[in-house]
Parts: sequence; structure tokens; C-alpha cells
Amino acid sequence: MAFIPTTRRAVLAGLVLSTAVFAAPAFAEKAKIKIGFMGPLSGGNAQQGLGARNGFLLAIEQANADPAGQYEIEPVVLDDASDPQTGVGAAMKLVNDPDVVAATGHWNSPVALATMPVFARFQTPLVIWGAISPAITEQNLPEVTRVTPTLLTENQPLAEWMVKELGAKRIAVIADTSDYGKSNAEAIAEFVPAAGGEVVSTDLLPVGSTDFRTVLTSLKGKQVDAVYFGGVITEAGILARQMKEVGLDKPMLGISGFYDPEFIAVAGDAAANTIVSYPVASQTPKLARMEADYQARGFAEPMSPYTKYAFDAANIIIQAINEAGVEDKAGLAEAIRAIQHDGATGQITFDANGQTQTPIAIELKTVKDGAWTTYAKS
Repeated sequence: MAFIPTTRRAVLAGLVLSTAVFAAPAFAEKAKIKIGFMGPLSGGNAQQGLGARNGFLLAIEQANADPAGQYEIEPVVLDDASDPQTGVGAAMKLVNDPDVVAATGHWNSPVALATMPVFARFQTPLVIWGAISPAITEQNLPEVTRVTPTLLTENQPLAEWMVKELGAKRIAVIADTSDYGKSNAEAIAEFVPAAGGEVVSTDLLPVGSTDFRTVLTSLKGKQVDAVYFGGVITEAGILARQMKEVGLDKPMLGISGFYDPEFIAVAGDAAANTIVSYPVASQTPKLARMEADYQARGFAEPMSPYTKYAFDAANIIIQAINEAGVEDKAGLAEAIRAIQHDGATGQITFDANGQTQTPIAIELKTVKDGAWTTYAKS
């Protein structure tokens, strides 16, 4: 072994120590945090939740792979089953975990309305990725923001189209008694007359109703041009099927709450008489990249209409965390509310109530050959 003079050894040792000191940050372990996801991962609405969950996971995985990221993020994925009680249980699990700094959820508006007070009480930020009831942001809870448009955004152009373009002047309204259903019924009752049409009748039935025949039979004598349904997937499929059974050969219209393959499975061939509105995000380069990354990731489930919204919700939380840190959750909620985010759905900012201001358009979908397709008036 070669002899190294003492002075030289000291210099070398100093260089090694100096190199180690300067290199330490590059090898420092990132602080670990958790971000929660809630959505329907089981039951009739599971496809919406699974597609959204995958968008959320994609955003988390990409953030963890980014060497510039300040944190190592662990996703906490919980099933809310589109049930308010289950959703509250999931919310309590998240807010009682000290490592969870924020969360995103839900697809179902009654579930979101049930969990929001939990997040507010614990001052934990919640970004809504799917639920579209206006009441969610009308409450203006500082902890709550939403990246999706409200049901008003869909109902107004749908009402104008059905009256002026489809020629359906006399509309029968059927909805469930949830906040979502009642809000849809109220919205269409305002927008149809404003477009020059008439709401002939309004029937609100309990959530989970499976027999609409009495209501539908009564409509046969009222000369309605179309039936508007303000509920969601399973009940919508049953309603469409029973409209055919009683001989009410009129279009069934609604918004994106039942734009789902499961609706077709329930309705069968009666689904072909259905037209729904669907909010369309701008075709941005970020959206194209997300879609390509989703395919490359190889998720078992296809993208759902809400994949991009959950992807954006997760990335908004991550951006705010990198800007504001995680020590002050109230401050993190303020950072989310004040954010400017270049997302898959466009340039995202929030109004004073936490509602996205990203402009959207709608397109119309119908069922042909057993699948949803773009509507074209014949």
C-alpha cells in the first residue's frame, strides 16, 4: 500500500467530507405524506370511480417520479360506494390520519355534501373531482374546491337544445329526492321555460325507486314531447326500460349523471331512445399527454369521463403542497383556492366560492349498437 503523507491525507479527507456535505441534499430522503381519494369503487357506479381513481394514481406516480418533487406521496384510496354513510366513514378515516394532508372525492353529490362538514371541521382540504350539485360550492366552505362544472352548466344548454333544436316543447320531469335530483329538477324547471318550452309535470321519487310505471302511464295522456330524468345510472336504466314497456315512445333526456356503460346494461335496447349532455374539456396538449400516459400505464379499467378531473384534482393538491407546504392545512386550502393550474382540462382557477372557472362546452351523446356515441339528429 502506498504511503500518503499526513498533510495530504488530511487534505483528501477534507475533500471527501466536503463532497459528502455538498452531495447530501441530492441523496436526502424526501418527507413522506399521504393524499386521500374517495369514490365509488363498488356497486353500479364503480366504473366512474375506478376511472377517476386511476387518474388520481397516475398523477401521484408521476409526482413521485419527479426528482424536483419535495415529498414522497402515498395514495390512500377508499371506496365511498356512492353512499353518504360509507363516504363519511371514509372521510373520518382520512382526517384522523395525521399523515393525510388533503383529499379528493367524490362522484356522488349527496356523498360529497355529507363528507364536506367532516373536512371543514378538521380543516383538511378537499377537492371535488366529480359531484356537480351547485350546493357543494354555494356553501363556500374554505376547505372545499371543485374542478368539475356544476349541473347548471349542463342543464342550461341541454334545455335550450331540447326546446329549440329537438323541438321538444312539452317536457315531463322525473327525478329522485336527493339533493342532486332535486337540483336537476329545479334547474330544468327554470331553463326550459326560458328557452320557450313548458314543464308539464314534475315527479320526485325516492332514491332507489324501481317502479316508474304509474308515473309513466299518466304521462301518456299529457302529450309530452320528451321525458327529462334527473337521477343516475341504475334508476335511469330502469326508467328507460319501463318507458318502452308502457308504450311511451318519447326521447329520454338527461345530463351526464347516467352517461355510463352500466346504464346501457340496465336499459337494454330501450337505451337507444336516450340523449344526454356531457361536458367537454378543451383538447389541450396536457389532456393528450394524460391520455397517452394512461394507456402506457396499462390500467385494467378504461378511462371514465372523470379520469381527467381526478388527475387534475390530484395535481392541484400536489402543486399547492409544493408551494405552501403541509404544516398549515388551512393555509394549504387557501393555496388551492388561489391556484393557477395548467391542467388536462385547461387553465384552472377557482372563484370566490371554490368553483372552477374553466370554460366548458357540452356535446350530446346517444346509444347506438349498444354503445354511447355522439348524437346526430336525423
